[in-house]
Amino acid sequence: MTSITRRLALAALAVAALATPALAQPKEIRLDYATYNPVSLVLKERGTLEKALEADGIKVRWVFSAGSNKALEFLNAGSIDFGSTAGAAALIGKINGNPIKSIYVYSRPEWTALVTGAKSEITKVADLKGKRVAVTRGTDPHIFLVRALADAKLTEKDVKLVLLQHADGRLALERGDVDAWAGLDPLMAAAEVESGAKLFYRKPEDNTWGILNTREAFAAENPALVRKVIAAYEEARRYALANPVELKKILVDYTKLSEPVIERQLTRTDLTHSAIGQAQIDSITAAGIALKDAGVLPAATDVKAAVDSLIDRGFLATN
Repeated sequence: MTSITRRLALAALAVAALATPALAQPKEIRLDYATYNPVSLVLKERGTLEKALEADGIKVRWVFSAGSNKALEFLNAGSIDFGSTAGAAALIGKINGNPIKSIYVYSRPEWTALVTGAKSEITKVADLKGKRVAVTRGTDPHIFLVRALADAKLTEKDVKLVLLQHADGRLALERGDVDAWAGLDPLMAAAEVESGAKLFYRKPEDNTWGILNTREAFAAENPALVRKVIAAYEEARRYALANPVELKKILVDYTKLSEPVIERQLTRTDLTHSAIGQAQIDSITAAGIALKDAGVLPAATDVKAAVDSLIDRGFLATN
């Protein structure tokens, strides 16, 4: 290539670069908040993110998620940019084509167990055979139920699933419309405290982590904004740890549940973790393998590849 040709080529590249518009900064970002994600409630209540983005002229819009399934629906539809889910629920979404990345940990909870009524004779998972079980499909309680059944040499076909959103599942249990419920805090804690419901099967290690997810396209186009959201989340998480009385008050205000109920929820909610990494990879992979073995995921599913594609440690927050 001659020097003249080289100069012309460089000039053409420069013109092309000038002609290619930079991606416009969004005027609004949309996040979910959820009663199973206490950090999101602190973040929303204190306006931390709004303050962080004020100088950029970016507004914050909050959308309520009733469960991981709803957060995943909103992410898939592009109606939110950040959504709170359980790790295993995010994996199922990813395998089913939901274009998301898991970027942050907001809690290590024991937020699900199998629950029955105060007077029920059900005491073990095997007793569920032929019984009606309320569950919200695509959430950690659903995944927990599948794994519990598998441990008891049962499958979903051995029980009668009643598909309800979490709050309706609690009501169905208390009305006697179902025999058991795959519960979720704080509604599960409310059922314990207010109606004497019994957590007859608990296995904390099968509760997957509380994970913050973002849309792949949003992360690719706005990496600096993703980091600002994580930084705001981190500030809210640290505030929650340092101010347990205020955290409890915020939860009471948002959930309209009593202090004893929220205290029960918080005894099962560890907020000392934030950086997403190997512990989450191991937990989510184990859940994926269990779901594959149970036939919930197709036999050809490459669980490891799906987890690798899901988790993005590039926005890693420091502890």
